[in-house]
Amino acid sequence: MNSPLLTILSFLIIFTVVVVSHEFGHYLLARLNGIRVKEFSVGMGPALFRKKGKMTELVIRALPIGGACIYEGEPGEEAELGQIAQKDAEEEERDAIQKDLAGKSFNEAPVWGRIAAVVAGPLFNIILAYLLALIMVWFSAEDLPVLAKVMDGYPAVEAGMEAGDVITSIDGYKVHLYREAAIKSYMNNGKSMRITYARNGQEYECTIMPKYDEAAGRYFIGFSGPAEYIDCNNLKVFSYSWYEVRYMLMATWDSLLYMVSGHASVDNLAGPVGVANVIDDTIEAAAPHGAMMVMINLLNIAILLSVNLGVLNLLPVPALDGGRLLFLLFEAISGKRVPPEKEGIVHLIGFVLLMILMVVVLFNDISRFFR
Repeated sequence: MNSPLLTILSFLIIFTVVVVSHEFGHYLLARLNGIRVKEFSVGMGPALFRKKGKMTELVIRALPIGGACIYEGEPGEEAELGQIAQKDAEEEERDAIQKDLAGKSFNEAPVWGRIAAVVAGPLFNIILAYLLALIMVWFSAEDLPVLAKVMDGYPAVEAGMEAGDVITSIDGYKVHLYREAAIKSYMNNGKSMRITYARNGQEYECTIMPKYDEAAGRYFIGFSGPAEYIDCNNLKVFSYSWYEVRYMLMATWDSLLYMVSGHASVDNLAGPVGVANVIDDTIEAAAPHGAMMVMINLLNIAILLSVNLGVLNLLPVPALDGGRLLFLLFEAISGKRVPPEKEGIVHLIGFVLLMILMVVVLFNDISRFFR
C-alpha cells in the first residue's frame, strides 16, 4: 500500500477541484443573470471557515465531498417576509438599495436565467474535464482504433475483419479512440452492431452479431487492440482532448443504460470511499513508473469524476440539477409555474432517497475494501 497521506491528499484535491468547478458554474451564471446567492460552500458538515462578502458568504465545511451554491429564495425555501414594519423610512430605503445591487431571488428571476444557472454546474464540469484533458493528453499518447488482433472463432474474423483494420464508426457513432470501440463491444447486450472500418485506403462495412461467452458472462466481437498510438504534444492536443472527454461522456451514459437494463447493480457503484480506494490502487500501480505517470493517471481519474458529476447531475431526478431543470422547462414551455412549496417537497423526497442510496453505496465501498 502507499502512504495514506498521499492517497488522502490526492483524493481531497481531486474532489475539491471537481466540486468547486461545479458550484462555481452555478454561482457565476446566477450572478450574471441577476440572481442573489446567499452562500457558496465547499464540503459538507459543520463549517470550519466563514467569510461574509458583499453579496455572498463563502463557507468551507469539514467534509470535502460536496458543496453548494445556495440561491436566495430557491424552491423549498420560505418566501421573504419583507421588511419589518417598525423600520424607519431611511433604513428601508438603504435595504432596498442593497437588495437591488445584490439582484433578485431565484424565484423572481426570469425562467431562462434560472435555467442557465442550473445547467451551468454540469457544463462547468465538462469544461473542467476538457482543461484537465489538455494537460493529460499533452503528456501521454492516445490510442488509435487500429486492431492489433482478430481472434479465430469470433464474429469479427467471420465478417472479414483483419489485424490492422481501422474502425471508423460503430452503429453510426464515429470512433476516434480504440477505447470507444472497446466499450461499445463490452456494453453490447447481444444486439447486432454495424461496424465501418478502413483498410488500405478503402472503407468497408459489416454487420456483426456478438457471440456470448459463458466463462466471461458477456458478449464478444472478437478483436483486440490498440495496435497504434499517437503523440499529441502539438496542435492535435485540442482535438484529442475533446475525443477524450467525448469518450468519458459516452462511457458514463452507456454505463448508466447498461445498469438500468439489468446488467449491473448498485454494487457496481462507487462513492467517496470507493474512489479513494481506486486512487490508492492507481498510485500504487503507477508509482514504479515515476511521478509523471502518477500525475497522468490521477488526471484521468479527475476527468472521469468531473464528467460523471456533470452527467449524473443532469439526470431527471428530484434534488439533482436535472430534476430542477424539468420544473423550469415545464414553466418555460407552458408559461405556468409549479408552486415553489410543492416543488420543494418533491426535491426533499428526492434528497432523502439520494441519502439512502449514498448510505448503501458507502456500505458497499467499505465491504468491498475488506473483500
